[in-house]
Amino acid sequence: MKTTMHLITTLTLSLLAGSVMAAVSPQEAEKLGTSLTPLGGEKAGNAAGTIPAWTGGLAKDAAAVDERGFLADPFANEQPLFIITTQNLDQYKEHLSEGQLAMFKRYSDTYKMPVYTSHRTAAVPQEINEAAKRSALNTTLVEGGNGLKNFTDSRYYAFPIPQNGLEVVWNHITRYRGGNLRRSIVQATPQTNGSYTLVHFEDEVAMPGGMPDLPAKKAENALLFFKQRVTAPSRLAGNVLLVHDSLDQIAEPRMAWLYNAGQRRVRRAPQVSYDGPGTAADGLRTSDNFDMYNGAPNRYDWKLVGKRELYIPYNNYKLDSPNVKYKDILQAGHTNQDLARYELHRVWEVEATLKAGERNIYGKRRFFIDEDTWQIAVSEHYDGRGQLWRVGQAMLLQNYAVQTPIYSFEALYDVIVGRYLAIGMKNEEKRSIEYGIKASTIDYTPAALRSAGVR
Repeated sequence: MKTTMHLITTLTLSLLAGSVMAAVSPQEAEKLGTSLTPLGGEKAGNAAGTIPAWTGGLAKDAAAVDERGFLADPFANEQPLFIITTQNLDQYKEHLSEGQLAMFKRYSDTYKMPVYTSHRTAAVPQEINEAAKRSALNTTLVEGGNGLKNFTDSRYYAFPIPQNGLEVVWNHITRYRGGNLRRSIVQATPQTNGSYTLVHFEDEVAMPGGMPDLPAKKAENALLFFKQRVTAPSRLAGNVLLVHDSLDQIAEPRMAWLYNAGQRRVRRAPQVSYDGPGTAADGLRTSDNFDMYNGAPNRYDWKLVGKRELYIPYNNYKLDSPNVKYKDILQAGHTNQDLARYELHRVWEVEATLKAGERNIYGKRRFFIDEDTWQIAVSEHYDGRGQLWRVGQAMLLQNYAVQTPIYSFEALYDVIVGRYLAIGMKNEEKRSIEYGIKASTIDYTPAALRSAGVR
């Protein structure tokens, strides 16, 4: 009897595991573009009428684009429906996360959330929609969930119809970023009195599909190639970081190198992963905080809490405007909320709990991921004692000209000490993000770092 029960239990667990690891059926995949958006969001609006139906997103000519690539605001004439403050907070708690509520508590006199009419602006090129459908039909998690199988033919949105929390997170990791790109951005870590020094970066991202000379074997497990050069202040200028990110970082761990301009040496940089310190971040973010979350997910157990309606940063064209200066955005305690825009959207809520025996400064994390773009919009990070420590938000918007969901910048707030980090601002730079840059494997080798770091 014991042997029979053991066999039944083993078979049941195997079937359950198989259902978790399997791609969706052709019948399920047919929902993409019909009852679901091509990327897997619910096409219909909500019952209350406060979230509209998705009707294709913003058109490529939705508003003007200047000669430097900066976008005009398609909703410039809109006014907030209401502004959430500590005085009326109870009225809107249903659509706020624990982290958002903590921001109102920490900055009770100054924090606010202007809420506008919701617009489902997300759209990507048709070939990316088609890639997402191929992913739905073919992509599966490797055993343990820390990598992807049968994904290289699609490359984007691994699980547009997700079955669990880990698949939702993989959609954020594998989302469309517009292909190869270059951007000049700044990072700031204001003191509690509001003073700050800007750190200027030049980032380049190359995707495997945008590197014609990338060997096929290398491309099989490649996620992206990332190079970041510090251009100011002078004490940091010339330092360059190079990262080769893989799809399965357990089978093939992330490779990172750092060129130190002062020493004129290239070194391996294993600390550029997990909770290693972020570049010039004054201890306010970890390596895996960049892009809201990145890297191998193996140190956490991932739970899909479900879907909910949340006020999240959305269509933040005002914050991305070249008419706005950095000093207009960066204030004591938090960025300028008068310039921010929030809308009610459906999000996937995912909770990550650190596995027994694993190490990370965050014992628990919670992510709220926009259903239309698979971008993490709001994040919450808890210390080992279970205390809420840091709250993140990405100021989302749609680059309608190139059909790419992006964000104006991302910010991470330490609600214990009252400081924050903001990275990704480009308002005062010579141009906005450049897309379609040419990339070669030789540009993303350790040997190329020395020439990239010349001051």
